[in-house]
Amino acid sequence: MRIWTIHPKYLDRQGLLALWREGLLAQKVLLGKTQGYRHHPQLERFRNHKTPVAAIATYLEQVYSEATKRGYRFEKAKILPVRTRTKISETYGQLFYEWEHLKRKLLKRQGKLTVNQESRPTAHPLFKMVTGKVRSWEKIRYN
Repeated sequence: MRIWTIHPKYLDRQGLLALWREGLLAQKVLLGKTQGYRHHPQLERFRNHKTPVAAIATYLEQVYSEATKRGYRFEKAKILPVRTRTKISETYGQLFYEWEHLKRKLLKRQGKLTVNQESRPTAHPLFKMVTGKVRSWEKIRYN
């Protein structure tokens, strides 16, 4: 499971579809409606939010918006009708790690880099960026 800190606009088709599925799974986990992935470290930052379900729904809303811009037909009714304005603090270290991770994935999957070479990518709007390193829950891979 990967719930990206980076804005979904950077994801390719495969990545955006995977994020949608994984975000919906995360929503189920936070609702207590599944046995799997209950202790997944990527969900820590949502669990620490004062309204975890509203946070994941707000996150999914942006994924849905990006999919709609691209002409995909995601089922919006799958997102719970709760939202939050309270952002989740996330570190620049995490954002930059994910940016490099995504670029490696795209290069491997497509044989070319299909995102622009921004040095400072945009974060998903749910996140408020703060100074800091890669999160301790991240499984760091450099291959």
